[in-house]
Amino acid sequence: MEAETELPRPRLATRQKAILEAASQAVGAGVSAFALEVVTEAAADVPADRQAFLLDENSWQMFDDALRRPERDVVGLQKLLTARNN
Repeated sequence: MEAETELPRPRLATRQKAILEAASQAVGAGVSAFALEVVTEAAADVPADRQAFLLDENSWQMFDDALRRPERDVVGLQKLLTARNN
Protein backbone atom coordinates (compact mmCIF):
# COMPACT_ATOMS: atom_id res chain seq x y z
CA MET A 1 0.00 0.00 0.00
CA GLU A 2 1.39 3.40 -0.93
CA ALA A 3 1.88 6.03 1.71
CA GLU A 4 -0.61 8.85 1.41
CA THR A 5 0.59 12.38 0.90
CA GLU A 6 -1.31 15.58 1.25
CA LEU A 7 -2.88 16.78 -1.97
CA PRO A 8 -2.99 20.39 -3.06
CA ARG A 9 -6.33 22.08 -2.51
CA PRO A 10 -6.88 24.31 -5.51
CA ARG A 11 -9.25 27.23 -5.35
CA LEU A 12 -12.27 26.52 -7.48
CA ALA A 13 -14.64 28.87 -9.17
CA THR A 14 -18.28 28.25 -8.30
CA ARG A 15 -18.90 26.76 -11.76
CA GLN A 16 -15.91 24.41 -11.47
CA LYS A 17 -17.01 23.22 -8.06
CA ALA A 18 -20.55 22.57 -9.30
CA ILE A 19 -19.27 20.58 -12.27
CA LEU A 20 -17.00 18.45 -10.07
CA GLU A 21 -19.77 17.84 -7.55
CA ALA A 22 -22.26 16.82 -10.24
CA ALA A 23 -19.79 14.53 -12.01
CA SER A 24 -18.60 12.86 -8.82
CA GLN A 25 -22.17 12.33 -7.67
CA ALA A 26 -23.05 10.80 -11.07
CA VAL A 27 -20.38 8.12 -10.63
CA GLY A 28 -21.01 7.64 -6.94
CA ALA A 29 -17.71 8.96 -5.68
CA GLY A 30 -16.66 11.76 -3.42
CA VAL A 31 -15.38 14.95 -5.03
CA SER A 32 -11.79 14.39 -3.88
CA ALA A 33 -11.68 10.76 -5.02
CA PHE A 34 -13.28 11.65 -8.35
CA ALA A 35 -10.97 14.59 -8.97
CA LEU A 36 -7.88 12.57 -8.06
CA GLU A 37 -8.88 9.76 -10.40
CA VAL A 38 -9.57 12.09 -13.32
CA VAL A 39 -6.40 14.12 -12.80
CA THR A 40 -4.29 10.96 -12.51
CA GLU A 41 -5.75 9.56 -15.75
CA ALA A 42 -5.14 12.86 -17.54
CA ALA A 43 -1.55 12.98 -16.27
CA ALA A 44 -0.93 9.42 -17.46
CA ASP A 45 -2.13 10.39 -20.93
CA VAL A 46 0.44 13.17 -21.32
CA PRO A 47 3.40 10.90 -22.11
CA ALA A 48 1.19 8.70 -24.28
CA ASP A 49 0.05 11.71 -26.26
CA ARG A 50 3.66 12.47 -27.05
CA GLN A 51 4.24 8.97 -28.44
CA ALA A 52 1.31 8.70 -30.81
CA PHE A 53 0.43 10.71 -33.86
CA LEU A 54 -2.38 10.67 -36.37
CA LEU A 55 -1.92 10.61 -40.12
CA ASP A 56 -4.34 10.76 -43.00
CA GLU A 57 -4.31 7.80 -45.41
CA ASN A 58 -1.84 9.36 -47.84
CA SER A 59 0.59 10.44 -45.12
CA TRP A 60 0.36 7.02 -43.47
CA GLN A 61 1.19 5.34 -46.78
CA MET A 62 4.25 7.58 -47.24
CA PHE A 63 5.37 6.85 -43.67
CA ASP A 64 4.83 3.12 -44.08
CA ASP A 65 6.72 3.12 -47.39
CA ALA A 66 9.66 4.87 -45.73
CA LEU A 67 9.74 2.29 -42.95
CA ARG A 68 9.73 -0.56 -45.44
CA ARG A 69 12.64 0.75 -47.51
CA PRO A 70 15.98 -0.96 -46.91
CA GLU A 71 18.30 0.83 -44.53
CA ARG A 72 21.09 2.91 -45.98
CA ASP A 73 24.10 4.79 -44.70
CA VAL A 74 23.56 8.50 -44.32
CA VAL A 75 26.76 10.47 -44.65
CA GLY A 76 27.65 12.09 -41.32
CA LEU A 77 24.79 10.54 -39.34
CA GLN A 78 26.98 8.25 -37.23
CA LYS A 79 29.28 11.17 -36.40
CA LEU A 80 26.30 13.34 -35.48
CA LEU A 81 24.75 10.70 -33.24
CA THR A 82 27.97 9.96 -31.39
CA ALA A 83 29.20 13.55 -31.03
CA ARG A 84 29.20 14.96 -27.52
CA ASN A 85 27.13 18.06 -26.87
CA ASN A 86 29.47 20.81 -25.74
